[in-house]
Amino acid sequence: MKNALRHALLGVVTGLAALTFVPLASAADGDADRGKVLAYTCLGCHGIEGYRNAYPSYRVPMLGGQSPEYIGIALRAYRSGERSHSTMQAQAASLSDEDISDLAAYFARKGEPKLAESNKPVPEKAALCASCHGQNGVGIAPINPTLAGQHKDYLINALKQYQGNTVNERKNAVMAGLVTTLDEKDIRQLAEYYASFSGLFTTREE
Repeated sequence: MKNALRHALLGVVTGLAALTFVPLASAADGDADRGKVLAYTCLGCHGIEGYRNAYPSYRVPMLGGQSPEYIGIALRAYRSGERSHSTMQAQAASLSDEDISDLAAYFARKGEPKLAESNKPVPEKAALCASCHGQNGVGIAPINPTLAGQHKDYLINALKQYQGNTVNERKNAVMAGLVTTLDEKDIRQLAEYYASFSGLFTTREE
């Protein structure tokens, strides 16, 4: 088990080093006002508290308080097929880089997450997550998603997507190395832990 953890952590370091050489358009410089107009379709799911994905059934992610850089990365992943989800791929397919930056700027403009301490014990496997997602679930760098306060069932499904154990799939070299060390109990404990923080929130239509 210790060797598996060491290999997983080495994968994180290697993956992060590779990311520093990937040029990313600055989603933080997007036009939030234009993004508000483009976000009309997005809010049909992400702007409704507790709205659920049809199959498999889980609550769609909260975007309020998420970093614009990460929102941009996620949208580009759906556009390229790195992440598979029929609705999200259809939505992202027609988006230009400018559209993505503007959408990311709009959602990020909604404000920073308000954090409170978790009431759950720290899972053993949380040490694997902390180097990117922080001890309290707040991304260390803007390209790393904040997990604090995210829906538990969404986090469970996302981890299973990285494992390839659900309908949709996410391709990411760093996460692929980490999730191999997680069993069903680990995934549930991690999801419950990060969801127990206050943090991200549902973006309401203005």
